[in-house]
Amino acid sequence: MKKDIFKIANKRLKSRLIVGTGKYKNFKQTAQAIKESGADMVTVAVRRVNIIDKKKPILTDYLNPKKIIYLPNTAGCFTSEEALRTLRLAREMGGWKLVKLEVLGDKKTLYPNMIETLKSTKTLVKEGFKVMVYCTDDLLLAKKLEDLGASAIMPLASPIGSGLGLQNKVNISLIIKQSKVPVIVDAGIGTASDATIAMEMGCDGVLINSAIAKAKDPIKMAQAFKNAVIAGRNCYLAGRMKKNYFAIPSSPTDGLI
Repeated sequence: MKKDIFKIANKRLKSRLIVGTGKYKNFKQTAQAIKESGADMVTVAVRRVNIIDKKKPILTDYLNPKKIIYLPNTAGCFTSEEALRTLRLAREMGGWKLVKLEVLGDKKTLYPNMIETLKSTKTLVKEGFKVMVYCTDDLLLAKKLEDLGASAIMPLASPIGSGLGLQNKVNISLIIKQSKVPVIVDAGIGTASDATIAMEMGCDGVLINSAIAKAKDPIKMAQAFKNAVIAGRNCYLAGRMKKNYFAIPSSPTDGLI
């Protein structure tokens, strides 16, 4: 059986679950949840999470950047200029070139501003960044991002932090079918079964933050998501049975007594 490899840009990952580092009670809980999730890539909001000021609690004391892949992101940026400045700063601080781009367009829905997102992607790729891009579930714009050189396409399942799950399976399925780079569902996943569904559809991975961090027991929820992603991927690789509108006997009908 062909080995199932998950690779983004030049990074090879063991887990198809990517975990955010925001909204936890403290850094200790963050580290515990990520350990239980089995994730080997975490997103870090450069504008919000302390990763350099040694006078304050610092994320790198709890999650070793040499053992886990840090993915700096532009959470909270509403213009291309803000996003570019943030990621250039991340490169200067830690040498990070694999980054997650999100340029928001509306404070209520936190939907991506795709005009600014496309513009930022083009600039970042030219500057040598490997860009994973948060985007709408518009398959034409997803193709445009890939054509511009995006390393991964990250369509939202539903609004960030909403927990509503996959609201447009058709569009995400079409994006998966047309894309030659990894497709990772980002935003809106609410529970483990949502992640399983995304993986069964053929998504290369899922990114989870609020669904783990805001659970009553984040550690147990992290374990649930780990298992959900594995189950969904195995189901996709196995190939589900054909759907039928009428019953089909489970036992052979030939040679009945």
